[in-house]
Amino acid sequence: MPKMKSHSGMKKRVKITGTGKILFKRTGLRHLNIRNSKANKRRKRKMEQLIKGFEKTVRHMLPYA
Repeated sequence: MPKMKSHSGMKKRVKITGTGKILFKRTGLRHLNIRNSKANKRRKRKMEQLIKGFEKTVRHMLPYA
């Protein structure tokens, strides 16, 4: 059976840690940021852990991660 292909878009958007957690970058820091509070912008700089409901979908898209 041939190798499965990973979803290229998903590869670029998530990072899988050594312990198996899936991290992603928050959206909304490119432009129109004057309306956001400083605390909100600070929070968005960090990577965030993906919620359990989406984990199955992401793991299906990245079979070898």
